[in-house]
Parts: sequence; structure tokens; C-alpha cells
Amino acid sequence: MVIAIASGKGGTGKTILSTSLALSAGDCLYADLDVEEPNGVIFLSPNITEDRAFAVPVPHIDTPFCTFCGKCADACVFNAIAIIPAVRSAKVFDDLCHGCGVCAYVCPIKDAIQENRREIGRVRAGIRGTTGFIEGRLRIGIPSAVPLISHVTDRAIQMSNLVILDSSPGTSCNMVESVRKSDYIILVTEPTPFGLHDLKLAVQVAQELGKPCGIIINKSLNQDRIIEDFCAEQTIEVLLKIPYSLDIQRAYADGIPMVEALPEMKSILRNMVGKIVENQ
Repeated sequence: MVIAIASGKGGTGKTILSTSLALSAGDCLYADLDVEEPNGVIFLSPNITEDRAFAVPVPHIDTPFCTFCGKCADACVFNAIAIIPAVRSAKVFDDLCHGCGVCAYVCPIKDAIQENRREIGRVRAGIRGTTGFIEGRLRIGIPSAVPLISHVTDRAIQMSNLVILDSSPGTSCNMVESVRKSDYIILVTEPTPFGLHDLKLAVQVAQELGKPCGIIINKSLNQDRIIEDFCAEQTIEVLLKIPYSLDIQRAYADGIPMVEALPEMKSILRNMVGKIVENQ
């Protein structure tokens, strides 16, 4: 079972909830897919047992073999290749390349396009008690996080029967890739107009992907009609309300999991995960 924790906006409490869910669920694995700003490690403090580079294939055009036909450039939807036949020039823009390999596939000349490896980040894994841990860390300046997110997700699914995916915030390509392979999406929101606006976008993503989802209202002051009315309209279950709590805020600032600041939340989160697993 793969459960993704996502949010339409940042700052809703997605990571402190994700890490506490992982600690509450028992034998499971927490995967930090917010590879541009991974901070789940702060709350879990796992024993890191793996730390290695992650690289993607980037084409290199061997001009002595290239006929400059332009088929590779025409096939590249990311505009990462420029062919100028008049001056017999071929240029690959590494920052635009997604490493899909289609250029080499369509090239009519064998060995005209070779693939080099380009490091774009690192993958770290470890464990805390019965909770597994894996994260991706994107190198500064790398424009696309999708290959790293996809790799970490696949690794996580292979490593455990129950996986908690801590998604990137927002509804960009990073978030879509983070939730694409999940069985269920938990959307964390806050009861504000801004929270509702971005929640609607996140729900649309879940619906487009055909993924069942539920809502957790964080920082609740029991004035949540703005979210509850939307959920009723969309027939989406409100899974849980987490009260606005200074204890949680202090724990977050100190890098302490929510279930350690509020121990009573552990059984609540465990039961919630159990119901999701049972109903899927």
C-alpha cells in the first residue's frame, strides 16, 4: 500500500504529519520526495546506511558519425538538441535534457549518439526502529527533479509493503510525479481561503490521475466550514482535524515529531492509516 501525503501549498504541516504517520503505522517506510528541500530527516533522525550519487543519461552526439539529419532534434519534446546542418553543428543542452533516450532511438546512424551519465543528486536511506527511511536530494541548479523523484519512489515501493510518500508541495510536475504511483492521497490543508484555493488544485490533480483521496484539516480552530463545505460538495472524506497547537509548533521548531509532542495522536494516526488500508 502506497499512501502519498500532498498539499496544494507549502506550510500546511505536510512533513510533520508524514513523519508522524510513518512513526505511528508500525512497519513501514517513509520516503521524502520533496527533493529540493528534504527535511523529513530532521524529524525522524534515522541511522543512515546508504548515501550514493544518482545520475541520469545525457546524450553526446559524435559529430564524425552524425549526418545532421535533425531527427533527434525533431523528436526531442524538451528542445534539448539543436542541429545546424549548414555549419555541421550539433549541440545538446544538458539542463533541458530529461534523459528519456528518444534521440538515440530515432537516430538512423548507429553509435552517432552515445549516452554519458550526469549526476543530478543523491539518494540516502536508513532506518529508525521499525520505520524505514529514504530521501532524494537534488543538486543545486538542476532544473528537473522528476527523474530523482521517480527513482526514489520506485526504490521505496520495492523496500516496503507500506510506504508513506512525502510529496513536494504545490501542484507542479514534482507533485504529480510524487503521487502518480500511490494508491491513496492524503491532502493536508488549512482552513483559510488560500488553503482552499490550493486544495482545489490538488484535488483536481488527484481526480485527473484517478486517485482516491481524503482531507486532513491542520491548524484547526473549529472554524472549518470553508473546507468542510467543499469536501461535502466533492464527496471527499475529512479524515482528521488536527487542532492549532503551540505544542506542535514548538515541536516543529525543535525538530521533534508531532506524535512525541502529542502522544495521543499516535493511536489516532495508526487507526486512520489502518482504515485507509482496509478500504482500498
